[in-house]
Amino acid sequence: MSLLQAFVLGVVQGIGEFLPISSSGHLVVVPYIFGWDYQGLGFDVALHMGTVLAILAYFWRDWMIIFSEALSPTDTPNKKDNFKYPSNLLWIILISSIPAAIAGYFLQDLAEHALRNPLLVATMLLSFGLLLWIVDAAYKNQDKIEKIGYGKGFLVGISQAVALFPGVSRSGVTATTGIFLGLSRESAMRFSFLLSTPAVVGAFILTLKDLSAASIDVAFLVAVATSAVVGFLSIKYLLKYLANHSFTPFVIYRILLAALIFLLYLIK
Repeated sequence: MSLLQAFVLGVVQGIGEFLPISSSGHLVVVPYIFGWDYQGLGFDVALHMGTVLAILAYFWRDWMIIFSEALSPTDTPNKKDNFKYPSNLLWIILISSIPAAIAGYFLQDLAEHALRNPLLVATMLLSFGLLLWIVDAAYKNQDKIEKIGYGKGFLVGISQAVALFPGVSRSGVTATTGIFLGLSRESAMRFSFLLSTPAVVGAFILTLKDLSAASIDVAFLVAVATSAVVGFLSIKYLLKYLANHSFTPFVIYRILLAALIFLLYLIK
């Protein structure tokens, strides 16, 4: 593949994985629009690797606190920036990751092949975008992440499993659920990112079996670097944005993209 394709798909992965617009959906739609062939499982490893590097680079201090609290809990939640992490957050995340792990084990092949349909992607972009807009507009919550418990966390985990469908968006559907359950936008998004870490790392480990020495070339490295840098910046600025703004721009984007996909499908 060309370096331009590797760069574009790396940007798409870095933005789409963390913004509530669906990376898997865009990785179906962008090649469809430009007429690019599917680059194979080896290239998927590069995109997953960049995603893992981005989320670990941004949240490594948070994970140090979360592990420290789990192994040596204190009476007062440990503070990170404006957030206090409860001592049982590690166990909440692990238990809440079970639904996505089960769904991924049984449905991953279906999601990666049978569901890679532009019309399905457009439908998911539209429907789950509207759901995010309705919940975001209706619920003006201010609960911090320290209020998350096993019950709420597990419900968010169930919604994460739905994100196997391209176009849903892992960050979008989990943020929607978090806001519905009482969290503020920023807290819902932060918990979404922390909850996604085991899933993202697990997905990357599973893709390693498809990696061969022949897959590692300049385009592979460009995709890794691009998705990692863009992903890191996406996390950073999205969390800052949500401290004072709504999800409305992302909903509008999803609606416009869905309309474009439907139009292109009819034209083609």
